[in-house]
Amino acid sequence: MKNEEFEQFVLKFGKDILRFCRMIAKDAEDGDELYQDTMLKLLEKKKRLDFMQNTKSYALSTSIYLWKNKKKKYANRMRLLPVDSMDKLSDEGYQMPGPENEASPEQIVVQRNEATMIQGLVASLPEKYRIPIYLYYSADMQVHEVSEILGLPEGTVKTRMRKAKKQLKEKLEAIGYDR
Repeated sequence: MKNEEFEQFVLKFGKDILRFCRMIAKDAEDGDELYQDTMLKLLEKKKRLDFMQNTKSYALSTSIYLWKNKKKKYANRMRLLPVDSMDKLSDEGYQMPGPENEASPEQIVVQRNEATMIQGLVASLPEKYRIPIYLYYSADMQVHEVSEILGLPEGTVKTRMRKAKKQLKEKLEAIGYDR
């Protein structure tokens, strides 16, 4: 991949990858750091990347790999030398703006509160359910692309997404949300 192609890639898919990084990290600051690490890793390997192949999938799988690696390092550090004073990751996640076209201020607040609540519920899912949901809905990927990134059969990805949706539905019904 040439420099111009890499710049085109970042302009075309950068926002999607950043949004995915923020969602998987559950924090804008950590997500930004993960995005930066991902882009640095891609920049290091740009000579081996082919612009015509699905580079977005490769970038997202690199993000997942880097995030899991970071979590493992943190878990090992905490196992070896626990530090009570360290801040835990925020459960709020990235707040997506609601549609503000012709909505009243009240509608905007309600939509943002609903989005924040649903994002919190999605963020509370186990990682094996949360990541396929993020890839499918926020990164706008097809099931076969998600299965390639995660290295799982398509049936497994579909099952995990179905179970995630079921858990979300149960949680929403438990708090009285019906839409």
